[in-house]
Amino acid sequence: MKTLLKNAKVVNVFTESIDLTNVLIEDDRITGIGTYYTDADADVVEDLGGKYVCPGFIDGHIHIESTMMVPHALAEAVLPHGTTAVVTDPHEIANVCGVDGIKYMLEMSENIPLRVFVMIPSCVPATCFDEAGAVLEAEDVEDLYKEERVLGLAEMMNYPGVIYNDAPTLDKINACTAKNKPVDGHAPLLSGKDLDKYISAGINSDHECSNAEEAIEKLSKGQWIMVRQGSAAKNLEKLLPLFENPYYQRCILATDDRNPADIIAEGHIDNIVRLAIKEGKSPIRAIKMATINPAVCFGIRRMGAIACGYKADILVLNDLESIDIRDVYSNGVKVVDNKNLSEFSVPKAEDIITGSVMNSFHMPDLKEEDFYIEPKGSKCRVIEVIPGEILTNELVIDIDFNKDNGIDTDNDICKLAVIERHKNTGHKGVGFIKGIGIKNGALAGSVSHDSHNLIVIGSNAADMVTAANYIKKIGGGLCVVSEGKVISEVRLPVAGLMSTESAERIAEANVALRESAEKIGVNEGIEPFMNMAFVSLPVIPVLKMTTKGLVNVNDFKLVDLFAD
Repeated sequence: MKTLLKNAKVVNVFTESIDLTNVLIEDDRITGIGTYYTDADADVVEDLGGKYVCPGFIDGHIHIESTMMVPHALAEAVLPHGTTAVVTDPHEIANVCGVDGIKYMLEMSENIPLRVFVMIPSCVPATCFDEAGAVLEAEDVEDLYKEERVLGLAEMMNYPGVIYNDAPTLDKINACTAKNKPVDGHAPLLSGKDLDKYISAGINSDHECSNAEEAIEKLSKGQWIMVRQGSAAKNLEKLLPLFENPYYQRCILATDDRNPADIIAEGHIDNIVRLAIKEGKSPIRAIKMATINPAVCFGIRRMGAIACGYKADILVLNDLESIDIRDVYSNGVKVVDNKNLSEFSVPKAEDIITGSVMNSFHMPDLKEEDFYIEPKGSKCRVIEVIPGEILTNELVIDIDFNKDNGIDTDNDICKLAVIERHKNTGHKGVGFIKGIGIKNGALAGSVSHDSHNLIVIGSNAADMVTAANYIKKIGGGLCVVSEGKVISEVRLPVAGLMSTESAERIAEANVALRESAEKIGVNEGIEPFMNMAFVSLPVIPVLKMTTKGLVNVNDFKLVDLFAD
């Protein structure tokens, strides 16, 4: 089948020009560009009348599990927004189910119109402080590199392990670089000699830059930088200088973690491009950062451009400034026609799902005494949430244990607990958190990066018990509880991370969760479940909670709750 897109204003990502020309598509590839191609050269002709055409967008770093959608549901959500390919790190499901989880994601993303490329999880578990459902060493994932869609090794979060020559950590990196495949980085605020050593190990990129100075240092030392704009981590504003010359040449756009409500309401990679343009940045440069740059970074051949021999992943735009997407071609097939998504066949989940993926809770019910803290002083270390960031602060605060065992909603001090759910160890970390804002109730979930143990934040122990036990009962998900009742929920039966529902249904439930969270007092500017999920990730500074207790990430050590 030959299709001719005539009278198209093509965004040329090589010359950074707009070329009025014709584009010939033959099956899944672009085979001709030029005004000399006419109607006689094609079976189907579409006169675009001067509409803009650009390559399909590539999300350079995403965790599909964090969207709460299985791959085909993600495709339904992002294709109308112009994302035709994603580079995913399935370390969320791998931390729950090991290699079975990675294979599940590969199989569930086979033969759908969204191209799903996979990076092999590097940190399962993320650190020695984590208790995950699996442990993956270099030899455990060796065979996965044979998969055609596997591009390399995913974000190396254990930067202390790299810097201090931890042998198993370096084995994973060396096994990947020996195959001439890229290794993604994850090193927030790392600088100077430590950064040099980290990059020298073979680390290719970073998506954790929270300011332009940090990003420019890493760029100057040869890394690709991903400009991230997700639901919790919103780094675009502070990284806008990267859209200028020369930095944009080695920068990529990524969502990392973005929930379905935000995708449907605001968009996906197209949203980041639009936001940059609104800030006065070049549309062509932003498009380049969303297309050819990630393709080059990850060694994806013949993708990311409107050029001869390249895959026919193409967007037709009504307008360049607003990135108003009319049509989407994936693999040469029009999958979005005048903003309407075509139906496509999806994998049969019942033929793929394994027992470990669908049965991921192994723990007893909890009681109020599980959240009790025995006072050993008055000064306590408290996690402070920062709106719009996944970084946290460490505060030392006088806690009055005579009142609600330390909970003080007048001063925004709630209780936080992370409970091991994979192997029934009975381990739990309990402490305090500031900045969430809960006045009367609790949040609980089985999404807590990256080990995904059961996590709960609340203003009283009774509601924390109700919320935590409900998540266990339904086999995973998110819920809001107030006065002993579940007032909203999202069920995530796939490893406690993903729903089997459509994007629209998940988004509706996600909106209901937010509204319920607001009713129990969650602060404006806080994305409650995203922020909650990241307060247990001990690779993001400064203070985090794990099943083993508090971790000071900067010092990379466990610290006592009591600071006296």
